[in-house]
Amino acid sequence: MESRVKPGLDGTQGTRNQVKEDGVGTPRTVRICDAVLRLVALAATLIAAAVIGTARQTKTVNIQVSPTLPPLPLTVAAKTAYSSAFVYFLIANVIACVYSAISLATSTVKRDSKSNIGLSLSIIDIAMVALLFSGNGAALTFGLLGKHGNSHVQWQKVCNVFGKFCLDVAVSSMVSLLGSVAYVLLVLLALVSLHKRSP
Repeated sequence: MESRVKPGLDGTQGTRNQVKEDGVGTPRTVRICDAVLRLVALAATLIAAAVIGTARQTKTVNIQVSPTLPPLPLTVAAKTAYSSAFVYFLIANVIACVYSAISLATSTVKRDSKSNIGLSLSIIDIAMVALLFSGNGAALTFGLLGKHGNSHVQWQKVCNVFGKFCLDVAVSSMVSLLGSVAYVLLVLLALVSLHKRSP
C-alpha cells in the first residue's frame, strides 16, 4: 500500500507542509476583510461628519404675538452648532474617521506575528463602536424630538419648518450607523480570527 504522505523526516514533513499551505488563505482573507471594513468605516464616518457639519437651514416664519395683531415675520436658523447632541455626534464621527484612516494604514502594513498591533486595533475598535453608537443615539434622540416634539414639556416639533436640516440629520445618522456596524463586524472578525488561532 502506497503512503499519501510525502517522504521526509519520519514521514512528518509532508504533513507540516500541508498544514502550512492550508493556513495561507485564512490570514489573507482576514486581512482583506479587515481592510474593506475599515475602508467602509472611513467612508461612512467621513460622509456623516461632512453632512452634519454643513447642515444648516434658514427660514422665515410668522410668529403670532397677539390675536389682534398681524403675525410678525421672523427669520430663524437651524445649525448643528445649536445642539450639543449634534456637536457630540459630529465630534464622534470626526474622531472615528481619523482613527479609521490611521488604522487602515496600520492594518495594511505587514507585521510580524509577535506584534501587538492587531490587539491594540481591536481594543480601539471596541471603543469606536461605543463612541459611534453613543453619538448616533444622541443625534437620533434629538432628531426625533425635532420631528415629533414633546407635548409633556411643550416642545414643538420643528422638522415641519426645517425639513432640509432634519433630512440632513437623518441621512448623516444612517450613514454613521453603517460605520458603526462596520466596526462591530471588525470586532467580530477579530474574535473569530483569535478563536481560529487558539489551540
